[in-house]
Amino acid sequence: MTDNAQSTPLLFNAFVMNTNSHIQHGQWRRPDAGQTEFNDVDTWIGLAKLLEAAKFDGMFFADVTGLYGDADAPYDVYVNEGLQIPSNDPTVLLSALAVNTTHLGLALTSNVMQSHPFHFARQISTLDHITRGRVAWNIVTGMQDNGARNFGLDRLVDHDERYEWAEEYVDVTYKLWEGSWDEGALLKDRSGAYSDVSKVHKIHHQSKRYSVEGPHLPSPSPQRTPVLYQAGSSVAGRRFAARNAEATFIVAPSPEIARQQIDETRALAVEYGRRPEDIKFFQGLSFIIGETKEEAEKKADEYLEYVSVEGYAAHSAIVDPDGRVYPPETPLKDVQTNSARGFVEWASRYITDREPVVGDLVRLRAREGTIIGTPETIADQLEVWQAAGVDGINVINWVIPGSFEDFADKVLPVLRERGLAKSEYAEGTLREKLFGQARLNDRHPAARYRGAFSKVPAGV
Repeated sequence: MTDNAQSTPLLFNAFVMNTNSHIQHGQWRRPDAGQTEFNDVDTWIGLAKLLEAAKFDGMFFADVTGLYGDADAPYDVYVNEGLQIPSNDPTVLLSALAVNTTHLGLALTSNVMQSHPFHFARQISTLDHITRGRVAWNIVTGMQDNGARNFGLDRLVDHDERYEWAEEYVDVTYKLWEGSWDEGALLKDRSGAYSDVSKVHKIHHQSKRYSVEGPHLPSPSPQRTPVLYQAGSSVAGRRFAARNAEATFIVAPSPEIARQQIDETRALAVEYGRRPEDIKFFQGLSFIIGETKEEAEKKADEYLEYVSVEGYAAHSAIVDPDGRVYPPETPLKDVQTNSARGFVEWASRYITDREPVVGDLVRLRAREGTIIGTPETIADQLEVWQAAGVDGINVINWVIPGSFEDFADKVLPVLRERGLAKSEYAEGTLREKLFGQARLNDRHPAARYRGAFSKVPAGV
């Protein structure tokens, strides 16, 4: 057990999506699954209030802009399973949550294809004003060809080029958030000017994809730049995170692999002139909690009865060359994808008495990334993850709100006893709560735009 005097509280985000079936596919069929009512704003307001009462750090919304899988293949499985379709825009929802919470961080996902950076920067500044500095942005580059087609592209841009695009995109937003308005530009002087024109600047950005004159229309929000989240695990993704991210999300299969990913990314951050502690790492985990080990395992069996093999297979791209999801009884050796061999090897470690099939793989993967046990054994496991370098946990639900109620009522009290969860919020913005300061530190690349446009003549 950890020495409480030396423990550092973990951070906790609720990892959700404004849809019916986000990660744990099939669970929406359970009678206690409230996620089927995701169109009802009260579903999310109630969850946000629950999370704030439990002292969660954030409510983090994933998002997509298209269907998974082959864009030319049938998409019946996604519609049948409610697999991220229908889904709603989290950017709009955050306004409702903002006025019903006081401390909870509110994070949205937006990819570089879906919104022009000038428009997006304005939306984020507006949300940061409404939340009084509690907004975060998960920067993504897109991963669905269908999503790319929805914005006029023939297909997804090649992987590494998407990160080049992302660098260009964030560069525009950094100029708008950090450089367009100097400190002290907003006056509200009833006997004079509302703002000081000498401190409000056009940015005159020109690059491969964007031409943005400026100035930024909103005045500086409490954080100016939102807290920056990112989840890339590729080489290009880790380099982007090392340069730009303040929080990175990982889904490592073990604490040992998490440590390796974290150490590599932090080393890259140092190469870019930042410090290792400038980035916090969140591991995605689900939890099934019982008063005893036996009770927890029984609950796990109940959840597994609702697992949608087709849903998991579709989400994981376990599809044939024509884009159709393989039937559950298909032997893994017959699955023709680039990762079929890895599937077989992974499943064969657990299934030795017969030939593993797609359904076996899905059920194994449904349990992977899930800690099953009593509150005390879950706390033990979270200590191990923290020792590997993890700063926080993205809590992935099975059902809404029940999964978060269980975690709040049963696990968090044990974590607080061990010094692994906070009892009260710190004051201030989300960045102040996470890093002790409201603004990006001077080591971040966005900081170079502070005052960068002050030599441009006013009004030009």
